[in-house]
This record gives sequence, C-alpha cells and structure tokens, in this order.
Amino acid sequence: MSESSCVSVASMDATVCKKVFLENGSHSLGLMKKAVVVLTRLPEFKISALRPPTPQQFYSEDESLSSSDSDMQWEPEDDSSDSDFSLSNKQKAIKPTKSDPPPPPSAPSSSNNNSNKSGMTPVIISSAFGHCSHETTNVRPNLPEEEVKVGMMVLARKRPIKWQRGKITEILTKEDGRLKYKVSFEDKGKSLVSGHHIAFDHTPKLEQLYVGARVVIRCQDNKFRFFPGILAELPSRKNRLRFLVFIDDHMPVYVGLPLLHLVCRPLEDNLEDIPDGSHKCFMKQYLKDWPYPHLTQYKVGQSFNAELNGVQEICEVQVVDCSLIQVVFQSTQHKEWIHRGSIRLEHMTRFLEMKECVQR
Repeated sequence: MSESSCVSVASMDATVCKKVFLENGSHSLGLMKKAVVVLTRLPEFKISALRPPTPQQFYSEDESLSSSDSDMQWEPEDDSSDSDFSLSNKQKAIKPTKSDPPPPPSAPSSSNNNSNKSGMTPVIISSAFGHCSHETTNVRPNLPEEEVKVGMMVLARKRPIKWQRGKITEILTKEDGRLKYKVSFEDKGKSLVSGHHIAFDHTPKLEQLYVGARVVIRCQDNKFRFFPGILAELPSRKNRLRFLVFIDDHMPVYVGLPLLHLVCRPLEDNLEDIPDGSHKCFMKQYLKDWPYPHLTQYKVGQSFNAELNGVQEICEVQVVDCSLIQVVFQSTQHKEWIHRGSIRLEHMTRFLEMKECVQR
C-alpha cells in the first residue's frame, strides 16, 4: 500500500520528510517538501466588511469620533404623541461611530409602542460643534472698532424686523454722551438710530464673527431686504461650511459670508435688542448650552407635532439639512424650515420641561 508523499505543517521553518514505499517493499529516494505560509494584506473594503455593524452617525462629513458623540439622549414616555424621533436620513455616505451612551437617569427608558413611519427609537442629542477654540466659544473677540463716519453707506433699522440700506448724513451726540446716527434711506425716508441699529454695508472678516454676534443678513431672493438676527453656528464640516443665523422672528437660515453684515456698535448683551418672548428665552438657553446645543433627530417622512400660529399641528419632515428640518403642515400644506432644537417642536418642549423638573 502506498502512503501520501508528504505531510505539510503550518510553519515557516518546520520541514517534514517521509519515505515513499513502492509495491515491492523497497523505498525510493527521500523526497523533501517545505511548507510556507504567505501573508497577504487585505484591501480596506474587505477589512471594513469583516467589522461588526455599528450605529449610524447623523453627520456624514468626515470628522473624529469624539467630536460627534452624543452626550445626552432622551426617549419620551409612551403617550398619544403622533410620532417618535429617529435618526435622520442623509444621502451622503454615513460614517460609523461608537455606540450611543445610555440615557441619563432623568430620562425614562420605557419602550414606546407608538407606530410611526421611521420605526426607530426617538432621541435628543447634545452634539459638539466646532473643532477649535474659535469655533466653540461665544465671546466677542477683542478687536478695534471700525470707524463710523458721515457719508458711509450702512444698513439701518427702519422697523423692528426690517432693515434698509441708507447713508449716514449726520452724527449727533446726546447730553448723556450717547451717539445717534441720522440715516437717509435709499428707498425713502430718514431715521435717527443708535449704533446698535446700524450695520456695516461691507462683508465682515472671519475673525470678527463669533457665535452670539449681532448680525444683519440680506435676503437671498431680494437684495433690498435685510433682517436682524443672532449668529448661531460658524462654518464647519457639520454644517457644510455655512453660517446659521436665527432671525429675530425665530426663523433659522443658513447663509454664506457674502450675505452677512455685522452690526456697527452692538450692545454688551446682544439679546437685549431682541423683543421679549419665547424666541429671546430660546436664544438665551441656546447660547448658554453652546457648543452643545440640544437637537432632536428626525427622519425624512416622519410625522410629529409642531407649533404653527400658536397651535400644535401635525407636520411631516421633507428635508433634513444639518441642524434644520423642512416640514410641511398637513392642515394647510404650509412649508417652512425649523431648527431641530426649536421650542416649537413638541418633543423638544417636553424634554426641556423634564430637564427643568430634574434641576429643581
């Protein structure tokens, strides 16, 4: 009986030799074989395929894991709300990240049986914005003031939510030392305003801008319309290199640098220039929480309640754009953009109420 000619061993140096016997009992010359293990580096896509699945990250831009991890999330109690939160749906490639941390003690973690189109667990996060000290601070930079003089073209307040382009025709000094600026508008009319009610007509420098800055933005659809607001986000990979501004009527909008104008002589507290109300309270809390603002996470097609004209109405998410969602209200088919941390959102209002109760 013949035997196998060689037995291989998984070693780089080990060699095994075995004689081969012929049918007549004699043996042939000894044959030598050497087993060799060859190491081949797998391509990156094969390595990624072998890794276990991890939760999806909301922001699709490339960034470090630590900069996008949520440090707070909340699941609402089982009630009669129309829908739940869910991870938002982005069309760009989504980068895997670490598992979400468990809910804080103040957040009930009971299962929610409400049905919704997303079928995912609702969540509120506090996501870190910015990657350097300039992006994560909301302190006014210590820079010399730009000169304001007669003959300058400026943007000046004509009504609380409406500013117009005009020229400074005179600078007056009041008895208490305050300066007043007489502006003649391009359209028509004149106005005597304070320094915090005029803005430079030119584009500001990046080093002059900070979260919380008092700004005026030009309407993208009408170059003659200008709105006052508070700068809420600086350009980063998380917002596709845009500025987020909250107009004084609570409407959020992403704009590029050419649409921004810096107020000439802002107040020590820029929020004092905003009318008292829910938006002012929201901005105060937003700047206090920065750079970790609370954001809800929704998915396209999800329905929930949001405030419209002082009443909670059912709306559906049509677009998710970084910190904003575009919704359409079912009753009127009215469309608008809402910030994902807005107090108009029913889930955010309930979350803030729970948070306040816990802090008492």
